[in-house]
Amino acid sequence: MKEAIAEFEKIQSISDSDYESHSILKRKEIVEYHLKNNKSYQEFVGKSDFNTEVSGWNELPIMTKKEFQKPLSERLSNGFTTKNVYLNKTSGSSGDPFIFAKDKFCHALTWANIINQFGWFGIDFNSSLQARFYGIPLDFIGNTKERIKDFLKNSYRFTIFDLSDKILEKVLLKFQNKKFDYINGYTSSIVLFAKFLQKKNIVLTSVCPSLKCCVVTSEMLFEEDKLLMEKQFGVPVVNEYGASELDLIAFQNPQGEWQVNSETLFVEILDDNNNVLPNGKEGRIVITSLYNKAHPFIRYDIGDIGILDEKSTFKKPILKKLIGRTNDVAILPSGKKSPGLTFYYVTKSIIEDDGNVKEFVVKQTKIDTFDIEYVSQNKLTENQILNIEKAIATYLESGLTFTFTRKEKLERSKSGKLKQFISLIK
Repeated sequence: MKEAIAEFEKIQSISDSDYESHSILKRKEIVEYHLKNNKSYQEFVGKSDFNTEVSGWNELPIMTKKEFQKPLSERLSNGFTTKNVYLNKTSGSSGDPFIFAKDKFCHALTWANIINQFGWFGIDFNSSLQARFYGIPLDFIGNTKERIKDFLKNSYRFTIFDLSDKILEKVLLKFQNKKFDYINGYTSSIVLFAKFLQKKNIVLTSVCPSLKCCVVTSEMLFEEDKLLMEKQFGVPVVNEYGASELDLIAFQNPQGEWQVNSETLFVEILDDNNNVLPNGKEGRIVITSLYNKAHPFIRYDIGDIGILDEKSTFKKPILKKLIGRTNDVAILPSGKKSPGLTFYYVTKSIIEDDGNVKEFVVKQTKIDTFDIEYVSQNKLTENQILNIEKAIATYLESGLTFTFTRKEKLERSKSGKLKQFISLIK
């Protein structure tokens, strides 16, 4: 870690004017390393040498998760084995889970980056106490291992598989009795806690004054939810965007900008033909890990769609908008394609006005049929349903059919994440 933190600070000290040259050099080095030392990447590129200057970079092929659907041993670089690397598995939220590796220095750099960015909000990983809203294995061994990790990381984990008012009362009691410095976890779970506090007319810092910030991750954060959380928690809400196989990709800075990690990653926005798009244009997010020698992630299509801000520089890229995953797209009868979160956003703006609906998901079951599952105190009225259908017809297209199903609780993944839009159409 000492070596990684020193390297991270060295990268940060590079001037704006020299940063483009630095970025080109690091990309050149990592490509040449894997072409020389990684048989799998050699076969993928089709040659063992490549012109990686600016003109040649755009000719490098795009990696996707499908390239990693083979044994890890076949993907590791020379000199690396499963015994001398950091191993983990992706969540599989894109439908293509895989085991990946990082060399230990690269993994340490990931933590140097995390420590740096959380430090923007006064969080010290050696001393700050974390209130963690994450999933946890329910079997005894898995559960015990995670609890031990949490203890060592100065973290207290709240189980998120049951967030009824009865359970949230116990969560609130913990905040009254522990000096938490920050909240970290899945957006949907933390939003539910904020709504619980709103109902009780409690601002969290009034019972836990040590709280400094709340960092949400893994699920989409809507502006209304952010405002609600900031009001009920009494601290800034920070939006994090990351990928376990890479690093923190973007982290909201104190100025409210979604600052992209340029220290250990190189982020591009590409169109459907793999052409690099200018800043301000929407496209596929493609990322290169600049330091991972154990496993290549070079021009890796992570499966997300986003926009880089026009004011981005090589040293300080800004993520203007994260639109969603490429596989979270609804295909409509007219042939129109629309991000599934459009349905969620339009529906949300209508049915949450009175605070009745706690949370909901939208499922596309047929090309013209959508099922909205929701948890609420009272059933939706006919007028609310009519307003939702009118709004969706206005924003998308008419002729769509909706069914509304009230549930006691919504189905989450094994990790506890709530997928807000699901298409069952192949």
